[in-house]
Amino acid sequence: MRQRYLLKSSTKEKTTDCSATPLYDDINKNIERLLNELGNSSDVSFRMVESPYQKTLKAAVIHLDGLADENIINENIMTPLIQWLKESNQVVTVKEIEAQIPQMLTVSQLTIKENWHEFMSAVLTGDTVMLLNGSSKIFIGNTKKLQSRAVTEPTSQVVRGPKDSFTENLRTNTSLIRARIQDSNLRLDSMKIGSVTQTDIGIMYIKGNADERIVEEVKERLKGIKVDGVLESNYIEEFIRDDRTTIFPLLLNTERPDAVVGNLLEGRIAIIVQGTPFVLIAPAIFSQFFQSPEDYYQNYYIASFLRILRFGSFFLSMYASAIYLALITHHQGLIPNTLMVSLMAQRERVPFPAIVEMVVMELAFEMLREAGIRMPRAIGPAVSIVGALILGQAAVEAGFVSAAVVIIVAISAISNFTLPSTSIVNAARGFRFILILISAFIGLYGILLMTLCIWLHISSLRSFGIPYFSPFAPFDFKKQKDTLVRFSLPSLLKKHQNK
Repeated sequence: MRQRYLLKSSTKEKTTDCSATPLYDDINKNIERLLNELGNSSDVSFRMVESPYQKTLKAAVIHLDGLADENIINENIMTPLIQWLKESNQVVTVKEIEAQIPQMLTVSQLTIKENWHEFMSAVLTGDTVMLLNGSSKIFIGNTKKLQSRAVTEPTSQVVRGPKDSFTENLRTNTSLIRARIQDSNLRLDSMKIGSVTQTDIGIMYIKGNADERIVEEVKERLKGIKVDGVLESNYIEEFIRDDRTTIFPLLLNTERPDAVVGNLLEGRIAIIVQGTPFVLIAPAIFSQFFQSPEDYYQNYYIASFLRILRFGSFFLSMYASAIYLALITHHQGLIPNTLMVSLMAQRERVPFPAIVEMVVMELAFEMLREAGIRMPRAIGPAVSIVGALILGQAAVEAGFVSAAVVIIVAISAISNFTLPSTSIVNAARGFRFILILISAFIGLYGILLMTLCIWLHISSLRSFGIPYFSPFAPFDFKKQKDTLVRFSLPSLLKKHQNK
């Protein structure tokens, strides 16, 4: 229910335009209104200070506990303010005080606003606001201190390459990218999405490398999102993708800064969402989901072999179970006699049709996979591995399934783990069940028909106007240097420089 509520479009009509509402001149009325709107929340902290020489000279410093840095508030706002009030023994006007405050406060960033919306937004995002009695202006000091985990290793391990990954803090993520691209052409545009959560979104690209039309299209699609909240980057992905009905991922997501930097250098756009370590890359093509940053950190012969292995594993994951089921059910004549005798001998004790035992085993392995993921990290792998061994052996000995089915299902499951992107793995898992069902009814003819439909569907997809199946369809011979195989880095770099 929570996610359904957050994903629905806001239909509430606001009766007043808060962005144009000015503040009161009376400091007490402003504080009273703030407390009323926040429901007298216990984490609202404010302190009132006044001049010992001029009783009407009052100031209030307001912030939310936990979001603002107390040390910065005490040293850069409260201490200079109290010191100035003690030393100011002359009667001064409000205009004179407003002019002196920017020189008085020593925060790194100070802005002056005059409407209620900016006041509420500053307090709720962790900034500290100073109010002055007799003035409708607010002075906002940057004191944000968001709690986030440190930069750690990515969940996808690499043998060679950087070991850092993104965190849930947007500013930390942008700094990891800027540390690698120290170029003035690197752009960062920001916006907020979500009428309730007000989630910060960062759009990064390299001016001159990225297509300006695609950059503008990305911004327009992001601005068109009308939801109550954004909790993860997939909320953004499902709104801005070209085709919302396809199972194939049309945007790449990664938690590795080096992968994002590599895509930025190739002219793509990164979408960074506050609260998640997974950054979106747009546009994306089919072959990108089989590429790993580690491909560029080792010999290109080995990298090409591993990339071909990933493509083969993808097709093996989708087709292994379906082809076995089609052969054993409809096309026994295509199986060598010796192998056919062995398979039939295994199936003598099995009371179920081949389609039943195949589907049951596939579902059992999917449940074991989910169990291994959801269990605590210390026992998750043990549960999945031991469960798979015990379940497979027990099922064969009990005569529920044949040994060949267990082997085929295990090969399909292991093939998924060779793919670097979980998004393309999920697509393969979905199509595997469709192919299994259709092969049980019309055999290899059904597999060929479904394969044709899949490739026609992939060829029709677009990612921000870019053909999803390029450079295979439409075929571009010059761009084959980094798709199915990887050419040497001098050849690839020369290709990009000659664009």
